[in-house]
Amino acid sequence: MSSKFQLLINGKSREGSEGVAVDVINPATGESIGKVAYGAPADIAEAIETARGGLQSWQAVPPWERGRILKDAAGIIRRDAGRIAEMLTLEQGKILAQARDEVYRAADFIEWGGEQVRRIAGRIVPGRQAGQRIEVQPHPIGVVAALTPWNFPMALAAKKFAGALAAGCAIICKPSQETPGCVLALGEALLDAGVHPAALAVVFGDANQLSTQLIESPVISKITFTGSIPIGKRLAAAAGRHMKPVTMELGGHAPVVVCSDVDPEATAELLARAKFTNTGQICLCPSRFFVEESIAERFTARFAEVAANLKVGDGMDPATEVGPLANERRLEAIARLVDDARDRGARILAGGDRIGNRGYFYAPTVLTNVSDEAALLQEEPFGPVAPILPFRDEAAMLEAANGLEFGLSAYVFTHDGKRQRRLVDALQYGAVSVNSSLTHLPEVPLGGWKDSGIGTEGGIEILEPYTITKHVNIV
Repeated sequence: MSSKFQLLINGKSREGSEGVAVDVINPATGESIGKVAYGAPADIAEAIETARGGLQSWQAVPPWERGRILKDAAGIIRRDAGRIAEMLTLEQGKILAQARDEVYRAADFIEWGGEQVRRIAGRIVPGRQAGQRIEVQPHPIGVVAALTPWNFPMALAAKKFAGALAAGCAIICKPSQETPGCVLALGEALLDAGVHPAALAVVFGDANQLSTQLIESPVISKITFTGSIPIGKRLAAAAGRHMKPVTMELGGHAPVVVCSDVDPEATAELLARAKFTNTGQICLCPSRFFVEESIAERFTARFAEVAANLKVGDGMDPATEVGPLANERRLEAIARLVDDARDRGARILAGGDRIGNRGYFYAPTVLTNVSDEAALLQEEPFGPVAPILPFRDEAAMLEAANGLEFGLSAYVFTHDGKRQRRLVDALQYGAVSVNSSLTHLPEVPLGGWKDSGIGTEGGIEILEPYTITKHVNIV
């Protein structure tokens, strides 16, 4: 069954004005499941102008009512979770259980935004002279341009919709054209719940042309992006030329420090399953495994065993544990990283090859003896490949763990309280998880250090990126 994924502008679904549409590919089969409409410059201009008017209408809605609307939208998403999850699996490839979890997490973000907007408040500062009053007022920043990726297409868009709409902003979202359906479902749920039609748009098109048009428009006041570091830097530089603030959640290459006091087999199993969730296509994903030398052999053996026995297949099959990579680009990128490591002397303990020639499947891969010069240790892998790196010297290990441009997430596994604190304090990352895997929940802020981002999303701070402050002095 073929689907049509259209532009969503002013509450209406329609084709692009130039009639251009591209295939949406099922990663498990390599076959088209439908076509997504591409917006021409005229369509994007219409979305921008519509959002200008939508901003005025939406910000006039009282915060309490905006909260009710967002919480109603979360209920609609949960009601339709089964249908949306199936769509997400077909267009992105992740297994159905993980897709369903993502849909519910998207609903949680929308609900969280609805709760936090009811707490928005200014403050009064006593003046320095008799009768003086100073008001500090939060206001919506304006029309927001949100650019979102394909790996968690619904949850990552929901973060931005939640913060922007709760704050009273209008938002134009450009998701990946590879995963259009679930973001359109998110937009439709928000409209059904009562978001003003002109305050929300979902558009698709050529990424460079569309992002340039949005950033350069004087109507757009804020850019928010989740994606790779190189693209994030380019977008931030373009926004800077127009003095527009940005929120950037960029790539990661998370170090995992496994100390000798933990159970090596149990820790290896936990981390192997965390590593290959969503086929390793997670910016928070554990990806460089520094294992203390005394337990490295046992840890590595169990990690490789788990990886080798994970069932790889179509995400719609209930027995599948690891789905395909999301697109052919990722398949080629992982093959290049593994081949480069192998050529530099790495030993492959599990996987190391593409599976079949239909769809974008790559076997969960575990490597040891990886050269410091291997691209795998320098570039974000974003796929099912795990290098195991034994260490003896903690200081040298930390130098390597902190030595890249990435600063999004890191992991520590030890039961020694003093060592936990020492390692957590030493790791230069925006999120550090101790003895567990890591997921971004709505109730906590998340943001990267160093080149991994600017600003945070979520937590009680979820509205802050989308508000601007007015200082009012009254005498």
